[in-house]
This record gives sequence, structure tokens and C-alpha cells, in this order.
Amino acid sequence: MTDCQMVSSDFTADEKLEIETMRMYKKDLLDDIQKLKMEIDNVMANILSFESTEENKTVEKSKQFSSGKKKFNMDPKKGMSYLVENKLLEGRAQPIAEFLYKEEGLNKTAIGEFLGEREELHLQTLKAFVELHEFSDLNLVQALRQFLWSFRLPGEAQKIDRMMEAFATRYCDCNAHVFQSTDTCYILSFAIIMLNTSLHNPNVKDKTTLERFISMNRGINNGGDLPNELLTKLYDSIRNEPFKIPEDDGNDLTHTFFNPDREGWLLKLGGRVKTWKRRWFILTDNCLYYFEFTADKEPRGIIPLENLCVREVPYSRKPYCLELYNPNKGSKQRIKACKTETDGRVVEGNHQSYTICAAGAEERDSWIEAIRASITKDPFYDLVSVRKKKVINQAPLG
Repeated sequence: MTDCQMVSSDFTADEKLEIETMRMYKKDLLDDIQKLKMEIDNVMANILSFESTEENKTVEKSKQFSSGKKKFNMDPKKGMSYLVENKLLEGRAQPIAEFLYKEEGLNKTAIGEFLGEREELHLQTLKAFVELHEFSDLNLVQALRQFLWSFRLPGEAQKIDRMMEAFATRYCDCNAHVFQSTDTCYILSFAIIMLNTSLHNPNVKDKTTLERFISMNRGINNGGDLPNELLTKLYDSIRNEPFKIPEDDGNDLTHTFFNPDREGWLLKLGGRVKTWKRRWFILTDNCLYYFEFTADKEPRGIIPLENLCVREVPYSRKPYCLELYNPNKGSKQRIKACKTETDGRVVEGNHQSYTICAAGAEERDSWIEAIRASITKDPFYDLVSVRKKKVINQAPLG
């Protein structure tokens, strides 16, 4: 007889039944505890798996986002499409503007190129981007310093016009009683940018004086004059400290490409090997520079335009071509130009003429006109002249 049986014999039948019931309850409870432990283990495993998956997703998203930024720097439209299609950025104006304004590591040239486009989304983004700037209680030079540091102003007149119009509107919204109209702000902003070039570009020999600066801005305040004290303060600010230009490249070439006459993607026909390659062209200071990407530190080639001419030229399967050529009849000399080889060596170009293809007839004609005018034309002259005429014509008669 076991101890259990001996003990059991001391209990009544009811007590024995109660003990057996408790024993069964204990067994069921232990089984439930075991099941619960197994369920907890499964939940913890799922949590760890989920966290690992989410962490992997976060890492993957971070890699995609970084890749998207690089794509944007090389080609703004394609880069932005990549970010939106991969749900890394909302495709609305406000989040895109905040991305361009706040995100680190973006190429300032690429930002300017994106903001300068005329499609509706780009126009809305430009407006939202400008409204992220706070210009309250800043004088016009201080506001321009802030604005022109946030991107690099593109070279095409229509793009400059839209961007400076947006700036003038925002400045006047923030400082309602400084100017009588946004046109005044627009004109004076261009005058300040041109003053900066005049005073700090070593190639400009005839430096603008304070007296000339005041004179050139007479009558722009709805037909009236701005206070000499204001113009003197703005002049002194620029004379003492030039605009800081966004230095995407980290070298002095940035200064060369600030406010070019024109820039954009074109196809260039090779000199020795006759293949077409897409290049980013910048026209400034009577030279045509071309790059592989907008973010490149150095141009792949430089074409001085001195003694050259430009014309429309037909080319098989490429209907919108222009040609840079030596106008001397019968000239077989190579054009004096240089290019950078893949190993970094700078060598003389191998072209007797340069054939370049645009995306359409209008773009080709605009490039031809810009190249012909590059020696003498001030990129801001026409914009300011039109706006000055508008202000003077709208001025109330005395």
C-alpha cells in the first residue's frame, strides 16, 4: 500500500472526490500555463520577426531615399519621379517644396532647374518653396542673400523671370509697406544682382558707382523715386560683402556658372567617334561648357566662342541641330577648345565644327539666339527693361 493510498484512507469519500477534483484542476491549469507560454513564445518570435522586417524595410527605404537624392542631383525630373513612385515623397507641391528647402545633400543647381520649369506642379512648388522663406523685417539685400543661397538661379530668362517674380511677391507680402508694388521690388532686385556682378566680377572693368546705382533706379517706385538712404544702404551692403553663391562644386568654377546666359540638356556629336552623347551645357562669359551631369565638379569640355559662328544645320535623323563653326572660308583648322579625358587629362578638342542637337525647334532657335548674343547681351537687361516700362506707364500723372 502506497503512502498516497494510506493517506487517502484517512479521508472520507467526499474529501477524496474534492482532492481528485483539485488534482484535475491543477493538471488543467498547468496545461493552460504551458499553452500560454507557447503562445507568448510565438508572439515574441513574431514581434522579433516583425521588428527585423521593419528594420530591413527602414534600411531599404533609407537606401532608396539616398539613391533618389543622387538621381535628383543628376537629373531633377527623373529623380523626383523615382522618389514619388517609390512612395518616398508625396507628389504634391508642399511636400516637394519642403524636401527641396530642408533636405541636406541636394545639388543647388538641380533645385534651381526643378523650380524653374513651367509645368503646373513646378509652378506650385516654386510658390510653396518661396513661402518657406521668412523675409519679415529684412532689407532687400538680406532677403536676396537668403533666397539665392537656397538654390542656384538658372540661366534662362523665362525661368529667372518666374523665380524673381515669386521672390518679389513673397518679399512684399512679408514687408507690406516697403515698396508701392511688387514691380518695384522685382526691378530693384535685378539691379542689386547686376550691381553684385559689376562690383565683384574681375572681368567687369567699369564698376558701378553709388551715383549711377541711384540714377538707374529713378522712377521705379510707381513713377516716384526710392529714398537715397535706402539705395545707399543696399549699395554699401553689396559693396562690402558679395552674394555667397551656393558652392555645389567646392571650387571657383561655381562663380563662373552663376547666372549663366543659358543652360540645359543637349546632344553633342563626338569629334573622332561620331556618336551622340547627352550633355549638360552652360553658356556664360562667351564660352560654352558641357558636363556629363549637372552635379559634376568639372566640365567635360570648354568651347570658347571667340571668332566662331552658329547656325541651324540639317542632320540625318536629328532634325533640330545647330552648328558652331569657323566662319573663315575653307578653314580646316580645329576649333580651339579643350576636353577632359576619362583619366582626368585635359586635352585639345578634335572638332573642326561642333554639331549639337536640341529636343525641338524652339529650343534649338533659343540656343542659337543666346549664343549669338552671348558676347554683348546682359541676361537681365530685357527683363528689367520691360518691367521698368510697365512701371513708368502705370505711374499716375502729376
